[in-house]
Amino acid sequence: MIDANIILLSFFILSFLAALSIALCHNKRFARIITVLFVAAHAGFTTYTWFHPGETVLGYFTFDKIGVLFLTILSMLTITTVYHGFIYVRKNTPKSFAIYHTALIALVTAMSGAYLANGMTVVWIFVEATTLAVAALIYHDRTAIALEATWKYVFVCSIGIALAYIGILFLGFTVQNADLLSLSFSSVTGIARLANPLYLKIAFVFVLVGYSTKMGLFPMHTVTVDAHTVAPPPISAFISTTLMNVGFLAIFRVYSLFSSTSILPFMNHVLLLSGFLSLLVSSGYMLKAKHNKRMLAYSSMENMGIVAIALGIGGIGYYAAILHIVLHSFTKAGLFYQIGQSYKVMGTYQLDESGNYMNLYPAGATALLLGLLCITAIPPSGMFISELLVLKSMVLQKYYIYLVLTAVLLCFVMYALLTRVLHIVYSQPRGIKSELHERVNPWQTVTQFILFGIVIFLCFVQPIAFRQLLEGIVSTLPK
Repeated sequence: MIDANIILLSFFILSFLAALSIALCHNKRFARIITVLFVAAHAGFTTYTWFHPGETVLGYFTFDKIGVLFLTILSMLTITTVYHGFIYVRKNTPKSFAIYHTALIALVTAMSGAYLANGMTVVWIFVEATTLAVAALIYHDRTAIALEATWKYVFVCSIGIALAYIGILFLGFTVQNADLLSLSFSSVTGIARLANPLYLKIAFVFVLVGYSTKMGLFPMHTVTVDAHTVAPPPISAFISTTLMNVGFLAIFRVYSLFSSTSILPFMNHVLLLSGFLSLLVSSGYMLKAKHNKRMLAYSSMENMGIVAIALGIGGIGYYAAILHIVLHSFTKAGLFYQIGQSYKVMGTYQLDESGNYMNLYPAGATALLLGLLCITAIPPSGMFISELLVLKSMVLQKYYIYLVLTAVLLCFVMYALLTRVLHIVYSQPRGIKSELHERVNPWQTVTQFILFGIVIFLCFVQPIAFRQLLEGIVSTLPK
């Protein structure tokens, strides 16, 4: 049997060589072949992690349950994102085509490392790497607004990463043993209960604010919204799902480390405040959103707010948070793919110029309606289950004020999404209609139906293995 260290090291080396070869050889066919081989290698590596649960590799990576779960989601969405990316950039120059796929491979590799990293410093390094890769992808279309969004993304994310590093430094103040300077999660767990609570509180706040640039939580949400709006639709799908999962996982791991200490109530209050403010801000902006991708970007912020609230409430909220972020990943990816196709058909992302989509492209309109059903948590959407569990956890923990406010804000979100998507599908354009039209092969929409189908399936059936996996992830947290 091949050693796990060799498997992981080989994956990183092959990923580097794949990205480098595409960057140096500006040939579209070669780039496609190498990218497909990379996707296959990533899927194979993900499968390998399932058969080696809990194994620590190279000293800095561990195949734990939540890391493997998110890695699996990443592997699945990498397949669909690469497929839609091939379609999106097929008319680009060979150089632009190569840059796109080089950055995409680098992003997938960096996120994979962040998911499996077993120490604070290693997570930080890979999260910083995602910033550089995403920046190249945001600027893909080379427009003035893309340049502005790219610089803002790099600047704000760098500040966020710096804040997260300050949090790591405060965490380091609690370490007196030189053997623990790596700040591995297992090492920090043993010393957190004896640490100065003030240092732990400061560390958590800095980590939360810093990694919120990736997760899209208030107050660092603006950069992700702009990135979603400007990036190519397949990349927007990635940023809004797997990259947000990176930010969540970084915060979740620190929360899990400190959950057995005296600062647990403090962390819960901070998460509740951040989550509720994210929900409040996103619902307000969604009511005035006039850009289709920006509308979905604020929807992502709203869902991350729900996840933060669920985590802050605790109890069954832990299970609901993990379930919700899994379902959101599939739903939001499908919606961004579909909005990208709607742009081809209608020639615009502007809401007032959009409309009559059902007549122009029935398959896409049907997929968009199905995605609307899923993202608004209307049965048979699986997100109905996760949001119901969040509301139930509020009742059990007697957070009645949060319950009422959350329910009201979710009504605003549902109204905003329903009115806008139904206008796109059925109404005539209110503004000047674009003359740019392009036919979309209905087979290109199959991936969206598959993703939405997974979300609907999990509303009716949660396989025992899947349920046990989620329960295992939250089993170490306070009941």
